[in-house]
Amino acid sequence: MKFTTLAGACALALAALAPIVASAQNADDHPDWPGAGQLFVGTNYQPFDRSGHEQIEHDIQRMKDAGFKVVRMGDLAWDSFEPAEGKFDFRLFDWIMDRMHAAGLKVIMDIPGQPAPIWMHKKYPGVDVVDQHGARLDPAERYMDDTSDPDYRRLLVRLADTMTRRYAKHPALFAIGYNNESGNGMVSYSEADRQRFIGWLKRKYGTVAALNKAWATQRWSRRLDSWDEVRLPYIDGVGPYERYLDMRRFWSEQTIDVLKLLEAVRKKNVPDKPAISNLWDSAGRKGFDMLATYRDYVSYGAMGFYPGDPLGAGFESTMMRAGMNAPIWFNEFTAGGPGYYGTPGRSRMWAHFGLLMGAQAVLPWTWHSHHGGEEQALFGLIDHDDRASWKLDEFATIAKEFAKLEKLGFPRLQQPKVAIAYAFDNMIATNLPREGISNTVRPYINPGYMRQAHDAYAPLFRDNIDVAVIHIGHEDLSRYKLVIVPGLYLLDAASRTNLRKFVADGGTVIMTAQSDKVDDHNQWFDTPLPGGLTDVFGLRTNAFYNAGPLQTTIAGEEIKADLGAYEVLEPSTADVLARFSNVDGKAPAITVNRFGKGRAIYVATAAQPQIMKPLYHTLYASLGIAPGPVTPDGVYARVVDGRTLYVNTTSEPKDVAIDGAMDGVLSGKRWSGVLRLDPMGVDLLQK
Repeated sequence: MKFTTLAGACALALAALAPIVASAQNADDHPDWPGAGQLFVGTNYQPFDRSGHEQIEHDIQRMKDAGFKVVRMGDLAWDSFEPAEGKFDFRLFDWIMDRMHAAGLKVIMDIPGQPAPIWMHKKYPGVDVVDQHGARLDPAERYMDDTSDPDYRRLLVRLADTMTRRYAKHPALFAIGYNNESGNGMVSYSEADRQRFIGWLKRKYGTVAALNKAWATQRWSRRLDSWDEVRLPYIDGVGPYERYLDMRRFWSEQTIDVLKLLEAVRKKNVPDKPAISNLWDSAGRKGFDMLATYRDYVSYGAMGFYPGDPLGAGFESTMMRAGMNAPIWFNEFTAGGPGYYGTPGRSRMWAHFGLLMGAQAVLPWTWHSHHGGEEQALFGLIDHDDRASWKLDEFATIAKEFAKLEKLGFPRLQQPKVAIAYAFDNMIATNLPREGISNTVRPYINPGYMRQAHDAYAPLFRDNIDVAVIHIGHEDLSRYKLVIVPGLYLLDAASRTNLRKFVADGGTVIMTAQSDKVDDHNQWFDTPLPGGLTDVFGLRTNAFYNAGPLQTTIAGEEIKADLGAYEVLEPSTADVLARFSNVDGKAPAITVNRFGKGRAIYVATAAQPQIMKPLYHTLYASLGIAPGPVTPDGVYARVVDGRTLYVNTTSEPKDVAIDGAMDGVLSGKRWSGVLRLDPMGVDLLQK
């Protein structure tokens, strides 16, 4: 029987499973797994690319000799397990699992749900992606699968069920991963997709009248008279903001539904093994709302870690950890880059940087260099001629150092007192497609959320302070002393409610310009701004002006910087903390309002380090937030069980002032007064 609705697909897939508790096995529920004092270095392995048993045996021995502990494999190989529908072949994988166990290596087994096999696309055309112009696309690259298709989901659940039952008791099995890089891929425009979208809208809005209101269809003669008139908005524009946002929400939920189906299989067959999946919630083509839903399918935050700069790398890894009291897994990890062959020492530096951020594992992508396919000429730890490259030696060094550090308080579990608000909805609202937003408003919401988030994060990051990046509508904010809302143009109702309670109960919030301007439907509020929170912040701010460099003073520190547009703050109960000295009327730059037991601070400009840094510094003492070790630019540090780990992320030597004489656990040197870090150098100091 074929189902053409999402509800039918889910019913079919779940009917094959025993009733299961909906919530995921989170790390908090199993504090002994993998447990304090365990760090993991391993690799990603594609055994189906190798020439035979002898080469695989040689690979495994080299992994063991390098001190690796865990291997991630199975991903991207659906048709190697199921070469034809319903005909499974596990002979090679059985043998490899046995050899991994014999070598003392553990396996993260990825359910290879994407890409789907060619045989599936041939037999079940609903799995094909249809572009916005109605053209059916061949699966020419990875992730060109319509994962909302019922046949796809049915066959994926069967694959996952078959694999997890087969290896549930295998001693090498360590964890389960779902659909490599979930969140990447393409949205689809088939008639079946349109009908599924309509079904989603019916559940969300109930009536066409409610949909018309949510989508502001009275504008420019877009009123809908029936559900059948609904179309999927174009992914690259043009289209009204409201329906574009709902379309992206719909596709987000399709990704999440697939992850939930796979999580149900894991909980049925291997409940003692965690879900550690290589997710990509911020993928540009699609993405999904992980921070609002991760508890339904995540045990540990995991990601592909390919850093460009320390600030972005720190923010992204922090976002992947979300609100979990758990370490981060780098299921894919930079193997040298940038460039084709990499830079010696770079992976080691980033591995220790990961430890600062709370990482527990680094698994370089990839074990062997690729001869062909989409990543042809990608250089791994083993060169194209099957010789070990210098990279293998570097990761062997990382493994030895991690073996030392896991006895000295690593992985470090963070308990941040500061949170930065992030939301998938907001990312869509502030990154609309071409012509998706009027030219009058575009300069105002520019530079968009992510740059503001990075700029709000930067002073805290440079002060070596731990931060959480969370969806503030789906977390217990009482865990934090300070919540920062940087340019959240769309602040949903749940987040507004949580913020109100947080401040009333004694918390401190900082909101910057461009925040809370549109409602849950991406329409501007018809009330004073910030929407629904004017009493919390004790002001109204409905006007903004573009200006050149702005001047203000915060706690005696003079600031002159090009901060872009500023909002005109009209305080009611709020007090003015700082004013712009070079604009008419010396307009307020920062205000603070007492609300309940807490404080609500509003910044009239976009979040930028020049204004956020001195503001934070005025708050640290009153909030009990202690900056970390003092370090020069480009050097980051954290204290772990009385020892301090320093990482130099620059290509220059750096001198770090230290208190007295200390021993370098990694360098084996004795330092007095000054720690000298080589370019990309690291050390752990102890008295």
